[in-house]
Amino acid sequence: MHGTENPSVWLQRWAHLIAPGSHVLDVACGAGRHMRWLAAQGHRVQGVDRNPEALAWAQAHGEVICADIENGPWPFPGQTFGCVVVTHYLWRPLLPVIVGSVAPGGVLIYETFAAGNETVGKPSRFDFLLQPGELLQATAGLRTVAFEDGFEPSPDRFVQRIAAVRPLTAGEVQRWPLHAA
Repeated sequence: MHGTENPSVWLQRWAHLIAPGSHVLDVACGAGRHMRWLAAQGHRVQGVDRNPEALAWAQAHGEVICADIENGPWPFPGQTFGCVVVTHYLWRPLLPVIVGSVAPGGVLIYETFAAGNETVGKPSRFDFLLQPGELLQATAGLRTVAFEDGFEPSPDRFVQRIAAVRPLTAGEVQRWPLHAA
């Protein structure tokens, strides 16, 4: 089943930015591959997806909500999270809501397909491909820690990725651990 494979390498690379024991939201979580991995790291995880069959798998790793976030209301109004994870998902009207769901000091780890992917496979529609710099623009209120926009082989795909942190409020000191490459 889709969503049972290994967690994203991008998520694993930047997960050290997530404060220990954080409340993490996995948007379009599918069967919960990221929920499983993040729960094993000691985080309290929650996922949202519209597929009840996939959520049946994901619920073993945390709380799940079945919701069509493209056609219905955002199921987390006013809530913020220590980390929001999004992979292989793009619904532009939700970008501001997703970014707004990152708590002060929290992390957004986002990766999805980018322009150029139409030359190597699916998705190939503009609606599902980030344009150059689009993820940077959408996260302008966050501090970008890492950003990539380009081609990945095996399987061939064009991706755009960001790891970004919402600064703490005035008077609080933010310390971001460095990542040893």
